[in-house]
Amino acid sequence: MAKDTDYGAFMEKFVLQQSSSPHELPLNSLTFAVKDIFDVDDYVTGFGNPDWVRTHPAATSTAPAVLAVLRGGATCVGKTVLDEMAYSMNGENKLYGTPKNPCAPDRVPGGSSSGSAVAVGAKLVDFSLGTDTGGIIRIPASHCGILGFRASHGAISTTGVIPMAHSFDSVGWFSRDPVILNRVGRVLLQLPEVDPVIPSQIIIAEDCFQLSTIPSDLGKHAVLGDYVEEKVPSIKQFMTKGNVDQEYNIPSLAALASVVQLLLRYEVKNNHGKWVSTVKPDLGPGISERTELRAALNALLGDFGVLIIPTVPGPPPKLQSDPILLETFLVRAASLQSIAGVSGFCQVSIPLGLYDNLPVAISLLAKHGSDAFLLNLVVILYDTLQEEVGIAEKKGY
Repeated sequence: MAKDTDYGAFMEKFVLQQSSSPHELPLNSLTFAVKDIFDVDDYVTGFGNPDWVRTHPAATSTAPAVLAVLRGGATCVGKTVLDEMAYSMNGENKLYGTPKNPCAPDRVPGGSSSGSAVAVGAKLVDFSLGTDTGGIIRIPASHCGILGFRASHGAISTTGVIPMAHSFDSVGWFSRDPVILNRVGRVLLQLPEVDPVIPSQIIIAEDCFQLSTIPSDLGKHAVLGDYVEEKVPSIKQFMTKGNVDQEYNIPSLAALASVVQLLLRYEVKNNHGKWVSTVKPDLGPGISERTELRAALNALLGDFGVLIIPTVPGPPPKLQSDPILLETFLVRAASLQSIAGVSGFCQVSIPLGLYDNLPVAISLLAKHGSDAFLLNLVVILYDTLQEEVGIAEKKGY
């Protein structure tokens, strides 16, 4: 692998495409890469660890998500690096090397879909496929300054994808262009063409922005525009003060993140614990509340409501950061990622330029099954957001 020319993004390169079609396909002429957690026929799915490769046979079929974009006309050019066993938010892999963040070379690219994000950020492909369990599409999208979409839980088949935690695993994808992001989403989700819908309300929870070390006015000023109808001190306070019809027992963000992490560890252990204890691979260092929150958030947003939060709590950490500082960042990041994880909502991370020469992003969330609405909204808002970012930066937000 030519690591210097591909930013260390690829595990292996190959060309895979469907036979030519007489029909105009939605993804014609687009190239993509796929995270090495998806099965591709005749290739071993590596899962970020050479011992996994050594102890598993080649796949005998290709994951439906990969087939869908191939049949949509796109060309696959290879598989990308991920964190070992996809179990990290950093994007660092001691065995295969850490993909270089094209937006901030001395910073982590974010994981575990690190190579897929870097391939897009470095303009090596038009889009890429990844997975999101605990934020591992959204975090690298933010760190690499690109768009990242986490589909509603269960909306896209995860057959042929090595499972992490079934209750949270979702397919996601990256792009630099909102129109391409939309087109890929329509193919993966098998969505019909529908007219864009203006949000009925946009909700901003101040507790989420308080987790961020970046001045909150920068992100909020860029996104709010003329749409915002409600700013609230916290998601919990909003949903327990008569703003929804039913009384809910809502946990704090910290408690919510703890529940998510416990469930993740439990499901990952169930899926892969036996293999780890048997093979002893070389590894790098390193439920009632859910039901209540899901019901409350659905009631809060309705069919066309949007929740705005910072994607991550600050700029991407430096490579080989102090473990204590890194842990603080990861705990805050887990709190932000847990909202979509617990609710099953779709979420898109949108880049907002640079702050102190490091990438900044904001996230929009919509209720489960509202993927088409959210994808269309990104196309509508994207150019305006970039203009607002420029204005905000000039005004010193």
